[in-house]
Amino acid sequence: MQLTKERIAIALVLALTFGVTLLAWPSMPDPVASHWGVSGEVNGYLPKFWGLLLVPFLSAGLAALLLLVPRIDPLRGNIEEFREAYERFIVVFLLYMLAVQAFILLWNYGIQVSISMVLSPAFAALFYEIGVLIGQAKPNWTIGIRTRWTLSSPVVWEKTHALGGKLFRLVGILALLGVFFPSHAIFFILVPVLAVSFFLVYHSYREYEKEQAARLKGER
Repeated sequence: MQLTKERIAIALVLALTFGVTLLAWPSMPDPVASHWGVSGEVNGYLPKFWGLLLVPFLSAGLAALLLLVPRIDPLRGNIEEFREAYERFIVVFLLYMLAVQAFILLWNYGIQVSISMVLSPAFAALFYEIGVLIGQAKPNWTIGIRTRWTLSSPVVWEKTHALGGKLFRLVGILALLGVFFPSHAIFFILVPVLAVSFFLVYHSYREYEKEQAARLKGER
């Protein structure tokens, strides 16, 4: 596997995630707070081992899986066309996981920062980068807006992803509102994401139907 600046960044973020966890380990309680409700109250605990290492392990496992995807996709040649954007997304995703881990460590250390102040910007960056990735994605079987209609038509794929890229960048911007309205932060994240996801599925269907209607008209 070729060593790129994005892959170096992936390794560095993973090393940082494990590093800060191990440095904080002696100061952490057992069990550790590991789950928070919508309003920011603790409602779940885990033994110290899993409470502190679950996020780092998940980060490492998901990074390995995401790096493997382009190698097994039947259309991996298309993925190569937007590989840089894809690997940059992995870096941003791992930074998001690092933000989650930092929140867990700070809270259990006794610094009870607002969950919306940490995770709203993290979600914003993640969804914005998803928008950048989607806007550049070429047809493939594993990355992007994969509906039966986008996978059946390169034109529908391009139109849906061009629009999806813009909408997910907007979702990222809206997620930042959670910083200013912490009691409603979850709604600024979930509602736009669900709305955009459902709309893009419908949009791909409509574009495919329009394409088929135009093709039938041209054949008459």
